[in-house]
Amino acid sequence: MTEESTTTRPRSALLRYVLAATLARTADGGAVVAIVLLVTTSGDPGWLAGALGACITAPHLLGPFVARSLDTARDGRRVIALASVVHGATLAAAVLLHPVAHAIVPAVLLIASGLLGPLLTGGISSRLPAIAGPTRTSQLRAQGWDVATYGIGGTVGPSVVAAVSAWASPLTAALVLAAGTSIAAAFVMLLPPSPPAADARDVPRPARTLAVMLSAGPLRRTLYLTMIVAFSVAALPITAVASTGLLGTDTAAAGILTAAYGLGNLAGSIGVMVRPLEGDADRLMTRLAVVVAITLVAVVLAPYFSLATAAYAAAGIANGYFFAATLAVRNEFAPPEMRGQVFVWTGALKITAGSAGTALAGTIIGPAVQLPLALAIALTTAAALTSATERRCGINRSRGHPNGETA
Repeated sequence: MTEESTTTRPRSALLRYVLAATLARTADGGAVVAIVLLVTTSGDPGWLAGALGACITAPHLLGPFVARSLDTARDGRRVIALASVVHGATLAAAVLLHPVAHAIVPAVLLIASGLLGPLLTGGISSRLPAIAGPTRTSQLRAQGWDVATYGIGGTVGPSVVAAVSAWASPLTAALVLAAGTSIAAAFVMLLPPSPPAADARDVPRPARTLAVMLSAGPLRRTLYLTMIVAFSVAALPITAVASTGLLGTDTAAAGILTAAYGLGNLAGSIGVMVRPLEGDADRLMTRLAVVVAITLVAVVLAPYFSLATAAYAAAGIANGYFFAATLAVRNEFAPPEMRGQVFVWTGALKITAGSAGTALAGTIIGPAVQLPLALAIALTTAAALTSATERRCGINRSRGHPNGETA
């Protein structure tokens, strides 16, 4: 086999991966917007829109309990492809039945769809190490692409829903997202197969996997840093809306601030692609958490709208780099027999923490506009200091593993 063919094959596989991940995460990111729009435009009460939206987001927390199949299956591609198809089918059935069935019917279907959502996010990411290439640089560059698919999915998904809803209807928008997951399934099956890393009998149960993650230094730090940073940056959209008055702009300008954050996140992922992260990923993750906290300080202190826009963009860039570092740590330290579960556990708890951050920010922002971000800065800084301290103290140190820590 020529050198050119060995280089082209990983690139071709990575392209198929990016297409599959982008389509799947676009559907996952836009589904809740489509549901809320569909319910509200049909004349149903707002509480029902919120309840049905929660039906597709809340089950993400249960994702780790279906993720074990990724580590036990002979072909993990089939698990993800089936999850993509069922996710789309249940979403389509829910929106089609909403006008004619009792609310409990679409609710149950949306819960089923949401339960499979983590397999479209963290589950797909767990396949990346096997196709990204043999070198650490190729792995890190591929993780930059992976971060980009999350950013594109979270931005393009709601945008597609808004555009299609304006052109046709929210029902059509939801069906477009559902169709996208079927196409994603086809691309997933085109990825190179990878044999199971361990015998199914050696794959731990979800609770045991979480216990291993909490006892292993790098994975534990990845877990709590990911959750705290997700909790913290989730306050940015709420703060953007509430702070426009202080910045002397119209409330609609909050969209520019949130867009700046999203574009910054995408720019950060592109930066990782162009120049992959160097050095120890565990240490780098802690340092980047500090950088995220610094950018949040810049958001709080920005006196003008232009500076606030730049600060939001900087926060997005920092979070893009931070996310890439967390993927690198999971890739390097996740035990092979539980790799899929480690990725899904982290992703599920990240989504849960982000939802909690948004809810808390909306609750406490009344007395002081910058209070949510002040809390976010304190929590992120404390988490980074805790991470640095426990690493310096050599907690969980043992022989035979990178950084001398158990995994």
